[in-house]
Amino acid sequence: MAEEKNTVTVCGTVDSVTYRNDDNGFAVIVLDYEGDPLTVVGELGNVEEGEDLELTGVFMNHPKFGEQFKAEVCIRSLPAEASAIQRYLAGGVVKGIGPVLAKKLVAAFGDKTLEIMELYPERLTEVDGITKTKAESYAAEFQKVVGFRTLLQYFTDCRIPALYGIRAWKKYGENALNLVSRNPYVLCSSGIELPFLKAEEIASEKGIPADSGFRLAAGIKYVLTENADAGHTCLPQDKLLELSARLLRVEMSDVYSAIESEVEEENLYIYTKKERPFVALRDYYVAEDYIARRLSIMNSLAYDTRINYDEVINIAEEENGIEYADKQREAINTALSKGFMVLTGGPGTGKTTTLNAIISLYEQQGMKTLICAPTGRAAKRVSDLTGYEAKTIHRLLGVKAGGEIAGFEHNEDNLLDCDVVIIDEMSMVDALLFEALLRALPINCRLIMVGDSDQLPSVGAGNVLHDIIGSKTVPVIALTEIFRQALESAIVTNAHRIVKGEMPELDNSKDFFFLQRLDFEPAAELTVELLKTRLPRAYGLDPIEDIQVLSPTRKGPLGTVELNKRLQEALNPKTREKSEIKTFLYTFRTGDKVMQTKNDYTIEWKKDGEKGTGIFNGDIGVIRQLNRLLGTIEIDFDGRVATYSTAMLENVELAYAATVHKSQGSEFDAVILPILGGYDKLYFRNLLYTAVTRAKRLLVIVGSKKRLEFMIDNDRRMNRYTCLRQMLTEQSYGGESVE
Repeated sequence: MAEEKNTVTVCGTVDSVTYRNDDNGFAVIVLDYEGDPLTVVGELGNVEEGEDLELTGVFMNHPKFGEQFKAEVCIRSLPAEASAIQRYLAGGVVKGIGPVLAKKLVAAFGDKTLEIMELYPERLTEVDGITKTKAESYAAEFQKVVGFRTLLQYFTDCRIPALYGIRAWKKYGENALNLVSRNPYVLCSSGIELPFLKAEEIASEKGIPADSGFRLAAGIKYVLTENADAGHTCLPQDKLLELSARLLRVEMSDVYSAIESEVEEENLYIYTKKERPFVALRDYYVAEDYIARRLSIMNSLAYDTRINYDEVINIAEEENGIEYADKQREAINTALSKGFMVLTGGPGTGKTTTLNAIISLYEQQGMKTLICAPTGRAAKRVSDLTGYEAKTIHRLLGVKAGGEIAGFEHNEDNLLDCDVVIIDEMSMVDALLFEALLRALPINCRLIMVGDSDQLPSVGAGNVLHDIIGSKTVPVIALTEIFRQALESAIVTNAHRIVKGEMPELDNSKDFFFLQRLDFEPAAELTVELLKTRLPRAYGLDPIEDIQVLSPTRKGPLGTVELNKRLQEALNPKTREKSEIKTFLYTFRTGDKVMQTKNDYTIEWKKDGEKGTGIFNGDIGVIRQLNRLLGTIEIDFDGRVATYSTAMLENVELAYAATVHKSQGSEFDAVILPILGGYDKLYFRNLLYTAVTRAKRLLVIVGSKKRLEFMIDNDRRMNRYTCLRQMLTEQSYGGESVE
């Protein structure tokens, strides 16, 4: 481990740039410090050779790389001496100027080269070979460099990481500093995403008044964004007024006026359902409105041919040696005759068998069928079960490289080439992702949505499958019969008992076990023991690849944060040979099981020679390499290998234990589920049902029967504020409820 010393300030000239990440500003440089080379690491921005730096931080003594300096603050100044200026320009900082031209410029203007480029660019024509046009071009490029440096210095002065300055420059360009200095709250916007409370600090220092329109608008959007992170696409206006007024410490009338102003600017939208106004951020309102209109159009175009395909189904039964149940036949018939429906059902009810028949018959009719699911694990699972290729929705749509927010190759202007799209694990699909998929479908495309409506809703905002089924505007086939083979699994039978509000049978079977522990410490110890030794020894399971600990909550002694620390110590303890990087919440080591906690469309990955971008919320991987000097971490997500910087770890957490919500769409050979204590509102029936149905071969519940009974009795579900259900009803029935 590195030994930290007192904070000091050092000054020197950049001798060389060993590593630099232009996306987040992290760099490793060699500084000419008092005549000796000094390795410096930190968020230094786009530093170049020849620059003079004033750095505040700590000296570290790395056991492998020796003495280095970890910079926390970086104050930059342009090189002042001719030799340093030549090195600076020769490095390519100004587009079009290389080593040869840099030498000519410095020979002509000496120590005043950069001053002339900035203030008297017409004089550049004095150098042989530089025309007036080229001089103007070099001057314009240099102005961008100066502007970017000035912006980063502003962020340093405000104690904001360089990462946000880089994002602001990418979004606003040369106008960034003007916008940010006038209104720090623009840094909270999409693509920059500075925490609102940090923007509050800057605004307070700059004397921006509490009732500023900038502040009120940002505070309202912050409340809506925080609730979107909790799954809500909108909030009742009265609730939003109360929450925002409390956060901003202003009157509700001020918030109301700010909402009206933002609605006029179309940054916010108001939608009224059952005479109660709801407020939504633009992206979520547009998404749900588009979904409702598009599904209504698809439903009207998917005219039911009313052809009876019983004979075709009979032939399929003979060929496959299967006898389909009545509801399965109805689903297959609907898929062939109308081609627009929801297929839902719990474990063991034959969804996969039905889906196989539908895909096969579409194939026989010469239809090009695309199969997708929200996550990589869900896509792999449906591929394994059906034998047909399935892709993630993101991969199907083609993530645009380099975008800060969701951007896809396929959209209204570049439709997918297909006749049918089948979406599995539809309960996991959030509003924004479903909107993006619908925009890429040909207007006459068939759409089959498959999912379990009793599971938790998506991690992202929205309750799409539940709203579609609840609107009664789309054909829904619900499979309810449990097949004989599935009845042999206590996991399956107990899952159905839970859905009905019945206590599962806890007489330990071959695949469903309950181990009672009534205190937190013994329950946590047993959880660790099960993962580390008992299950691997008894069943030959790999504790990283095959077993997943799930918890209803992040907090508390049996929450994921504390369990992960225990499990990491048991499975991947600290050693002298293992590199590690500390963050606010976790210490990461080579070999750790980790999870991405936020969609990031910019992360590049490689897999078997293929390249792509995008790592998404809920993706689980293993740290393969960790380089403390460069601040880089190589993570393997089921074969997709991505390189992270230290700054990017804010969206990564240990994943030996994961919340039930984050496990959606995944299936694990074995699941360990501690159920004891906790916040009542997080312990409800369909969360327990979702957890149980994640287990394929083995489920072990550790905890209290009383707490288990409480969860089954608590049928509160994961209620979410959305507008989609009412919008669907309006599109089909003119706003009248069909219930």
